[in-house]
Amino acid sequence: MAAACEWLRGRLPWPNNAERTSAASFSKSSALELLKTSSADRYTKERSSIVVIGLNVHTAPVEIREKLAIPEAQWSQAIGELCALNHIEEAAVLSTCNRMEIYLVALSQHRGVKEVTEWMSKLSGVPVSELSKHRFLLYNKDATQHLFEVAAGLDSLVLGEGQILAQVKHVVKVGQGVPGFDRKISGLFKHAITVGKRVRTETNIASGSVSVSSAAVELALMKLPEHSYATARVLVIGAGKMGKLVIKHLVAKGCREMVVVNRSEDRVSALRVEFKDVEIIYKSFSDMQASAGEADVIFTCTASETPLFLKEHILQTACVYNVDDLKEVVAANKEDRLRKAMEAQTIIIEELNKFEAWKDSLETVPTIKKFRAYAERIRASEVDKCLSKMGDDISKKQQKAIYDLSMGIVNKLLHGPMQHLRCDGSDNRPLSEILENMNAINRMFDLETDISMLEEKIRAKMERSQN
Repeated sequence: MAAACEWLRGRLPWPNNAERTSAASFSKSSALELLKTSSADRYTKERSSIVVIGLNVHTAPVEIREKLAIPEAQWSQAIGELCALNHIEEAAVLSTCNRMEIYLVALSQHRGVKEVTEWMSKLSGVPVSELSKHRFLLYNKDATQHLFEVAAGLDSLVLGEGQILAQVKHVVKVGQGVPGFDRKISGLFKHAITVGKRVRTETNIASGSVSVSSAAVELALMKLPEHSYATARVLVIGAGKMGKLVIKHLVAKGCREMVVVNRSEDRVSALRVEFKDVEIIYKSFSDMQASAGEADVIFTCTASETPLFLKEHILQTACVYNVDDLKEVVAANKEDRLRKAMEAQTIIIEELNKFEAWKDSLETVPTIKKFRAYAERIRASEVDKCLSKMGDDISKKQQKAIYDLSMGIVNKLLHGPMQHLRCDGSDNRPLSEILENMNAINRMFDLETDISMLEEKIRAKMERSQN
């Protein structure tokens, strides 16, 4: 019998340059034409939204997920292609064996979702109609809460799984400096990391079997005839991070001898040093098929983008298991999972409110900047007039005193309005009141521009594409 825990990656080659250009291309005039032909008032008043479009272990079978998977080496490129779409301002990709989720800041919810869904379809070869059956869509606060639950391990097949937090951290690492992984999306993922750390520190969610690798070892143990690794012939393919985790859990379950297939022997030698009481036999990839034929249970733990075994390689009596089959292990601890999840949700809601306050405060940033610039222009102009009237005999000390006086007056006058424009969660002012203050200041000081912010962003995207 063979039991396999497959670490899923994309099985289709990444499209070539011509195909990617076609997938990401958009009409030079369609965006502004939409502004003219649609209900302009509704359109231009639409606020940008955080959106997540995804497929995961709960919504889509493994064969669909693996077609949508984006290799890590292509995450930055995918962000660029997504942000080239008409209504997408920022983006991030979270692609693992259990999920493929795209996080967006969309200038228009429904238009952005339509563009990205079509992009996903072109890249994967999965029809839009099929994608729509398996995808999930979440907006704004719901999208934020979902990522926080992902980082906390609440959305994993195995509650409290530790690997997903590392994967969320990696999204931030890959995204640093990539155009399109900007303020809102970057802030969202960084806050999700904070949530994941808090949940693991302040609750016992990380106790017990908390990784896909440990659940895979548990599942194989359940399927072995003697429910023991003591006499089972075990083969582990891959000696990287995932392979090491599998070996660690195998040793904890009593396995004292195994064969490890890897491209080089260096990592296997390091494993022998770490697990001194275990006999670890090294085999090269050229020996993989022969080693598999002698094994009772096989764990595949590589980042291979092509299948390691084909149907013709497997005996008819063999049983193959993938990550979706781990639900059998998870179901055994359902009650305990629910209790731990409730503990974590308290932290998630608290952090969700903090993030929403930070995100909402960004709405007033343009007004704050324009208001400060407006006041600074008046201050600088009046100081120049004053100094010119005083002649050339004024000393540097006197000049500085006049400058300090002008800055002090402006700062004190701005203090009150600025306090009523900020939304940092430290007071009880609702967002509606803050936005009302923002609109009032824009009107009173004539800070509004002739073109709406949304139309301005779309026009800028078009101009960049033409250069």
